[in-house]
Amino acid sequence: MSNIDLSTGGLPETVLNQEPPDARSRLTEALALDGEARRAAISSVVADYPTFLDGWARLGDFARDHVEAYAAYRVGYHRGLDRLRQNGWRGSGYVRWDHESNRGFLRALHGLRRAAAEIGERAEEERCEIFLAQLDPGWDSSLVDG
Repeated sequence: MSNIDLSTGGLPETVLNQEPPDARSRLTEALALDGEARRAAISSVVADYPTFLDGWARLGDFARDHVEAYAAYRVGYHRGLDRLRQNGWRGSGYVRWDHESNRGFLRALHGLRRAAAEIGERAEEERCEIFLAQLDPGWDSSLVDG
């Protein structure tokens, strides 16, 4: 017999598990570099940790063009959906920025929204905007952009 949660606390909240410490420290080091060396170092981190959501998001942040950015953010977004499901998310509920471990996924989704706008994919841009607001009703893009 399975347990059924009958709480009236509203929508469930999902908090992703932390990324590997080595991946996080290598990404921090990569972000401290400049230009192509930074992008290459981020790419190396992602190659070694292909499920590292913040790595994909940062690769999108430092992409060479809008299409490359869109691709990196999209990979981070889809890997993030996989990780959310592995952590109990069932297609609804909160995934808030307040939790450090959720930020890579939200950064990738936010980046995907921006990149979709840059390449003129308005429907995708709108879907991402709505999804961000559903996942974190207090969403503030200045947290990512600032």
